[in-house]
Amino acid sequence: MKTKKGNVKKKKAKKEEVCEIFEVGKEDREETIRVCGTVDSRPATKEEIEGQNKLLRNVLIGIGLFALIFVISYIAIGSMKSFEYKGVEFNIVNEGDLILYQTSVPVNYNGEVVPYNFYLRKDPRILGDIDFKGELILSEDAVINMTEEFNCDGDEVIAIANLVKLYGLFGVNTIRDDNATCDSEGRYMFIRILPGSKTAIEKTGPVCYDLNVNNCEILDVTERMMLELFIRVNKINGSGQ
Repeated sequence: MKTKKGNVKKKKAKKEEVCEIFEVGKEDREETIRVCGTVDSRPATKEEIEGQNKLLRNVLIGIGLFALIFVISYIAIGSMKSFEYKGVEFNIVNEGDLILYQTSVPVNYNGEVVPYNFYLRKDPRILGDIDFKGELILSEDAVINMTEEFNCDGDEVIAIANLVKLYGLFGVNTIRDDNATCDSEGRYMFIRILPGSKTAIEKTGPVCYDLNVNNCEILDVTERMMLELFIRVNKINGSGQ
């Protein structure tokens, strides 16, 4: 008995013709070329859809990570330009090759309290390592005494000018008198600047201070004195006293 074999027809994948037209050659001798081909137009399988979704998910995750890294980097760079030292806010300012550390103190101007900017040339975080023995106290009058002339490439001029300016903002009348001495009754503030084996500040009387300068660090020691005033003013304002 013969069995008749039937013909099994295989389903052919649906194809779709796609053509592209190109123009080649020079302007006066252009030639149009038509290129055609076929693409599979059958519906995507479940596996293909899952693969495409996975690819899309990975792309979105990559974009999200890139955005997160960008935001973190932006915040990190911004934080590098400002910092706080013992409650005092500082901003790092670049002036050409010079790096300055800006802060502000509240002063009375025409009956209003306004911020007055000061710029230190030394990093306050490093200035804080300079020893300051004693408590800073201001008086209505201050005398600056220099036991000798310092020749530190102009730093001595900047140092004294900044110190006088800062104290003046707080109503302290500052003069230079190389013959003055510490007043045991504390009637005026006495600041003596002298050479020393170590750059440091020491309170030697009721309102008397020795600013010891080593290796021409006169700018360092005077800015350390200024930093102490910034810290004190910030504490007073913070406590409402």
